[in-house]
Amino acid sequence: MEVINIQEKFTRVEGYWNPHIVAELNGQQVKLARLKGEFVWHHHETEDELFYVLKGTLRMAFRDKEVSIGPGECIVVPRGVEHKPIADEEVEIMLFEPASTVNTGNLENERTRTNLQKI
Repeated sequence: MEVINIQEKFTRVEGYWNPHIVAELNGQQVKLARLKGEFVWHHHETEDELFYVLKGTLRMAFRDKEVSIGPGECIVVPRGVEHKPIADEEVEIMLFEPASTVNTGNLENERTRTNLQKI
């Protein structure tokens, strides 16, 4: 058991759209990521995702609407729901999701990350 300093861990997060694992519990992973720009439309067949915004404003586009999530706010994207995260400026997020979750969900492309670094 150790205290995790999230601000210190963010100094070790490299690049955008590149999640890093900071903790694991009950088959779930807690990940940190920096975002900037637009991601890709995707969904996750079997996993829900929780996006908790620490810094900046994240826009989450859905096919029928778009919502903004600011610092101290979170959103749960249910499994099967197509979504596209958008960060007009740099955003720092914490993700809570099953260990099996791949960042691009049903897609595999140059942004897919399968071997995440634990920091």
